[in-house]
Formats: sequence, structure tokens, C-alpha cells
Amino acid sequence: MVGNEMFRGISGRQRKRVTTGEMLVGPANAMFMDEISNGLDSSTTFQIVNSLKQYVHILNGTALISLLQPTRETYELFDDVILISDGEIVYQGPREHVLDFFEYVGFKCPERKTIADFLQEVTSKKDQEQYWARKDQPYRFITVTEFVEAFQSFHVGRRMGDELATPFDKSLNHPAALTTQKYGISKKELLKANFSREFLLMKRNSFVYIFKLFQLTCIALIVMTLFLRTKMHRESVSDGVLYSGALFFSVLILMFNGMFEIPITIAKLPVLYKQRDHLFYPSWTYAIPNWIIKIPVALLEVSDWIILTYFVIGYDPNVGRFFKQYLVLFLANQMGSGLFRAIAAVGRNMIVANTFGSFTLLIVLVLGGFILSRTLEKRQATITDDESEDNTTNGIAQEIQLPRIESSTRVRASSNSSNNGKNKKGMILPFEPHSISFDKVVYAIDMPQNEGVEEDRLVLLRGVSGAFRPGVLTALMGVSGAGKTTMLDVLAGRKTGGYIEGSIKISGYPKKQETFARISGYCEQTDVHSPHVTVYESLLYSSWLRLPVEINSNTKKMFIEEVMELVELNVLRNSLVGLAGETGLSTEQRKRLTIAVELVANPSIIFMDEPTSGLDARAAAIVMRTVRNTVDTGRTVVCTIHQPSIDIFEAFDESIDGVSKIKDGYNPATWMLEVTSPAQELNLGVDFHEIYKNPDLYTRNQSLIAELGNPVPGSKGLYFQTQYSQPFLVQCLACLWKQHWSYWRNPLYTAVRFFTTLVISLIFGTSFWKLGDK
Repeated sequence: MVGNEMFRGISGRQRKRVTTGEMLVGPANAMFMDEISNGLDSSTTFQIVNSLKQYVHILNGTALISLLQPTRETYELFDDVILISDGEIVYQGPREHVLDFFEYVGFKCPERKTIADFLQEVTSKKDQEQYWARKDQPYRFITVTEFVEAFQSFHVGRRMGDELATPFDKSLNHPAALTTQKYGISKKELLKANFSREFLLMKRNSFVYIFKLFQLTCIALIVMTLFLRTKMHRESVSDGVLYSGALFFSVLILMFNGMFEIPITIAKLPVLYKQRDHLFYPSWTYAIPNWIIKIPVALLEVSDWIILTYFVIGYDPNVGRFFKQYLVLFLANQMGSGLFRAIAAVGRNMIVANTFGSFTLLIVLVLGGFILSRTLEKRQATITDDESEDNTTNGIAQEIQLPRIESSTRVRASSNSSNNGKNKKGMILPFEPHSISFDKVVYAIDMPQNEGVEEDRLVLLRGVSGAFRPGVLTALMGVSGAGKTTMLDVLAGRKTGGYIEGSIKISGYPKKQETFARISGYCEQTDVHSPHVTVYESLLYSSWLRLPVEINSNTKKMFIEEVMELVELNVLRNSLVGLAGETGLSTEQRKRLTIAVELVANPSIIFMDEPTSGLDARAAAIVMRTVRNTVDTGRTVVCTIHQPSIDIFEAFDESIDGVSKIKDGYNPATWMLEVTSPAQELNLGVDFHEIYKNPDLYTRNQSLIAELGNPVPGSKGLYFQTQYSQPFLVQCLACLWKQHWSYWRNPLYTAVRFFTTLVISLIFGTSFWKLGDK
């Protein structure tokens, strides 16, 4: 299963490969691939690019691929290179001549430098000088425009200019060079394929429909007891109210039972738009099966409701009336499902769709003919008064809250105190260094009981052992699916399911998650931050809640300033974080903010899950410089990392995998992953895990584990008097302060709320016009 955030499936790196495969199985001969290596290890990236190269050469296709941090081996698989900087093409031509071009301009790539990293840095003002090769001439910054002009005079640029200046002879085109059909197969086959896929998705998501049917049955049982009678009376207006109330509620329930279509439809929209834009199928072949295949479910839901309620409530026992009501309820259900699917498709966002869905519910309730009726005028006047009282109360509460937030902020910002701290960078607050040692750790999860599967558990970690020391930066490396993130999560205590065995100790004492969480930090691969607060406010919020209560406000602010200097965020202190990939900080800046948010908690141990994932070589180098500065403060830092360049690889002090000598000019990380892959083990007939146990390195590591597994004489285990660093009231105040700024800086959300309130007020005002005077 592919899975998603809520459903266990394949990993993000495997999903990236599925995306690539989805494009390759089609008939397209021209492929444009954006950062297909993001999150993949260097060995897997090499294999994918090598396969693409064979595909293009054999089938005479065209592929344009953008990559982040490609290794030398992957880079050498390409035929041509396009280097773009500041919106201009600096070089476009054969890969073999790109270094010749930059030597022609005056820059030379060092021997051990990855060529791709060199190409990204040579046009940067900060990094260009180190590659200047003309020692007899003084260096000056070469701009992108100057590079472009130099390329036009270079022999590759001149040849390309001559080729582009010559018009292409269209008579040489083959009649079958361009397709004459918009889609690969007929509309009928596309419709059948969508029917098949929709039925499969519905079958695998059957729990939702079973739960909705169970929910509808429970509501029907409640309605049965509420309107319980075998024959309804028809002598007075009050009896008519019971009739209309039961009918109105039935229509309302079955209509808005389709509201669950909103989240389901929105979750499917990205796939629909991607496949529609790639001409997999037209939109109508997707929409029709989505409607028709759910009709049996709707018939079952209506049958369940009407069979349980019709005769118990006491409607006319005439079979004709029974089926007429069945038809009306079925049509109302179909209308509601279609309406909410349309709202989801137009809104394309859960917030917008739910807002319009709730608005639709209001319209139906007020104007459905039951609440607003001549026989209920007096009752409606009472309801309107209650509504106005509630709105007034909420309005007063909002008027009171904001000034209190502002005054609280001013009081906290104006508090003055002094503290004599150390001047060492990032060390104004002292911390106690801690080591981690783990021995024979096993992690397993339950296996789904499918046919042919005998084992009831899947073992993901098989007796791993190791130790992490203060002031040492350790890399967790391995091919995709090797268990790097799993191991990191187990050690950090972030696994809430499964079975963990083995020994994990902190400075010689058994790890207790309640206390370990107070002295550790975890930087996730996905940088999750509040978009409407600034960089400084994000750090202030983290330190406010996570630093001990004994530390005063002035010391916290001084510590924040030192952390910002440590991770090079001073120039961004007043920048809004924004939404990832849309507004605010770049990916590299968000990574540094993620590290800073953990650092201001003054942890002794920091876990980082792929801090360079999704970054180019230069941005990755900036992030790793931040990580290196963090380690230099004496903290214990552990990172999982994919396809590091030679510079990043050498920034680490230790690696879990032991490697022997490598070939000259080869990236050590790439070589290590290649020679230890399962395929290589099978070819060589060896087990590197067993080989690792023989050398002195294994013996030294076991000795280190034993040494760090015993507490230092006179030391004490971790202990804190309270579960959280701050008391409940301070937590509430901090959250209130953050929410205030989040709402204040999101005028669109506030405007939508005002607009919705205005429209609802107008509807209520006109619908119940002067009703209270009657």
C-alpha cells in the first residue's frame, strides 16, 4: 500500500520512486523530472539515473532532470549539463566540456570536489573566490552575466548558436513523430479503468462506509424511540408538527450523511489534477464512476433508515407511500453527496470546503420549511433571542481577551533582571553533557495476517548496538529502507507502537522517556512551524515553555540571541516563517529554524532526521555548518543522512558503518552504501554484519558501550520534580500569546470569518424579519 499520513504504507523515499515509475510506464518519450533524488540515498539515486539513461538511449527518448546534491558517479551518467543561475543559462552542452569552460573563464575544480557542488558554488559570490585558478591575476567577482557572455564565445556556445540559427527542415519529420490522439486509449477503456480503480479504492476504504452505516443505524434507533408509535394521530396541528418534524429530520440526516464526501474528495484532488494534466484521462471519466459506484451504498443506507423508522414512527402502511418516501430520501441523499463533492472540488481546501458545507447546512435548516413556519412563530422568536445572546457573549469575550494578551506580552517583555552567564558561544546556559549507549536493541511490529505469511511479527531492528558521546557528531547511514529513521525514533522514544527489546542507557542509567524528553531534542525531516509568527517569536515560544522555571526572562532572551548567532538566523529574526514551499522562509532556512527551535530548549542530546534532505549542495553545507557549530558546544548529536557530498561526509566524526579503503576520487559515502547493499552481499557471498564483528573496530565499540553503560561514580540519574518545565498557567499564557499573533497576522482568515458572520446575520435577519413583534 502507498499509504499516507494516517495509514501505514511505503516510506517517502519509496513513494518518490513510485512517482518516477508512474511516468516511465507511459508512452511519453520526453520526460521532465524535478528533484527525483530527494530523500533517496546516493546508491539508489545512481541506480535510478542509470536506468533512465539506458531507457533514453535504447528508446531514443529525451529526459531533463534536476537533481540535488548528485555525487560524482551520478553526475557522470548524464550526457549534457545545463547550469542556470539568477534566471540565466550559464552553460548548456556536453558534460565533458563543462570544466573546460570554467577553466577558460579562470576557475578550476579541486580534485576531491564533487563537480556538481563546484558548479553550484562557482557562481555564488560567497564561494567563488576559493576556485580562482589564475594566481598571476588578482581575483574579482565574475557575475552571471559575464559567465553568459563568456559561454557565447566558448566553442560549445558558438556551436550551439550555429545550430539554433539554422532552421529545422520539417520535411525530415516522420509522420508518426507526433501523436494525433489526446489520450492513449479510447474513452470507453478509460471509463472502465476508472470504474475498476474506484471500486478497488472503495473496497480498501470499506471501513468508512461500514462505520457510516453503523452510525446511521444508531441514529435511526434513537429516532425510533423518540417518535415511537404504531399509528400517528392526525386530529390537530400538533400532530402535523410531529409528522413534519420526523420527515424533516429524515431528509436532513440522509442529505448531510454525504458530508463525509468533503474530506474524501479533497484527499483525492491532488492525484486527479496530476493525472488529468498529464492526460491520463478526461475529468468526466473520473467523476462518473465516483458517483455511480456509490449508488449501491446510498441504496443500502436509505434502506437501513426507512426499514427501521417507517412503520415504527407510524407512517401510512400503504406500500406505495413506503416506496415514494424511499425514492424521496434516496434522491435527497444523492443530492447531498453530489453537493458536497462539488463544494470540495470548488473549495480545494478543507477549511474553505467545511465553511461552505456548514453554510449550506444553515441554509437548509433555516429555509427548509420546518423551523421557519407560521405555526412556530412564537418558538422561533425565542430561539432568535438565544442566538443573539450567545453572539453577544462571544463578542464580549473576544473584546476582553485581546487586551489581556497584549498586556501580558508587555509585562513579560518589560521584566528586567540580570544574570552573569558564560561568554562561550551558545553556552550562556550551562547544560550537563550526556551520552547514549544501546546494546542489542530489537524493534518489531505486528504483521497483518495475510495468506502465505506465517510470521506474526516483522523485525525492523535486529540487535543493534552502539554509543553516542558528547561533542561527537555521528551519522546514521544506509540504503533506503535500511532502518535509519526507525533506529533514530526508537532511541529518541518516538515509537508509540511495536515491541522494543534491549538496553538503552543515558550516561549509564536506564532511559526513562519521561525524563529523557526534558534533556533531548528531535529535528524532524518535515519542518513543522507556525506560519504566522516570526523566527524570533518561534524561538521565544519554544524557550518560554521548555526552559526551566528558574531561568529568568532576560537570560532566556540572551540565550536566544546566542542560538540565533550559532545557527546564522540573525538576519532573519523578523521574517515570518510562512507556509512551506509557498511563502516565507526557504527550505534551507526552515531547516536551520528547526534546529534552533530545539537548541533554545538547551538539550544535551539532539537527534536530526535527514537535515539535508531536499537541499542543494550549498544549502546543505550551510545546514551542516550549523550542525557542526552545535556539536562544538559539547552536545551529543546524531543525524540520519542521504547522499552526502565529500565535504558533508567529512564534517562527521563517526559513522555507524565501518568501511575500508576507497578508490581515488570516489565519494566515500556512495562507495560505502554500494558495497554494503544486499545485492553486493549476495554477489560476493559475504555478510558484512558478521565481518564487522571480527576487526578491532567492533571490539573497541563494544568496550565503549560497556564503558558508557556504567554510571560515573558519584553521578545521579535524571530526575525532575514536575512533568513539564513550566506550570499550567504559564503554558496557557504562552499558547494564548502565540495564538494571538497567529490570528492577528492572518487577515484573510479573519476576513472570511467576518464575511461569513455578516452573511449569516443577513440571512437570519431577513428570514425572521420582525418576528418578535408578532
